Amino acid sequence: MIAKGAPRAVPTFPRRTAMPEPSDERSLLARLSTGDRHAAEQLVEQTYQRIYAALLRLTGGDEDLAADLTQDTYRKAWQSLARFDRRAAFGTWLYRIAYNTFLNHVRRPRRVVSDDERPLRLADPGPGQDEQLRRSEVRARLRRAVIGLPEELRFTVTARFWGELPVAEIARQEAVTGAAIRKRLKKATRILRLKLEEDAA
Repeated sequence: MIAKGAPRAVPTFPRRTAMPEPSDERSLLARLSTGDRHAAEQLVEQTYQRIYAALLRLTGGDEDLAADLTQDTYRKAWQSLARFDRRAAFGTWLYRIAYNTFLNHVRRPRRVVSDDERPLRLADPGPGQDEQLRRSEVRARLRRAVIGLPEELRFTVTARFWGELPVAEIARQEAVTGAAIRKRLKKATRILRLKLEEDAA
């Protein structure tokens, strides 16, 4: 079974690594299909940081949640590897799984946290913390605006800017032209700008 080649735990790699080259990728995937654990570890090492970074942005900087969702992403990827279209880039396919994993988490019913469970913050803001807070609020507003976009625009924006995927790869994943993806990005940028201006008013 293909999934048996997957590592039981996804390690955290300190360095940022590029997505594998197509030839290396095909070789690793071929080895993975035979249950080669080392090939699975190499694919994780070459893609982990980008997937984790994208999920970190999607979750609004929640490191623990991003790490958990990254684990889930690789688990689902190994389980569905037999359905992977080898004509597509592995990193793009993996990002789509990460994106869907995040959406499933967002749609899941959440437990209400009582006031007694909330952390008590007593420290006064120090020098520079006001600016950090302002930037954090801007990022939070932007994230909410992105999550509020229509589905095709939301995926395109997050894949391009948070997943750092090339326009050509997003177009292939979405089965549209590169021009269509650029049009989506332009439209999404316009919507986001208007939304942020409304929030700031």
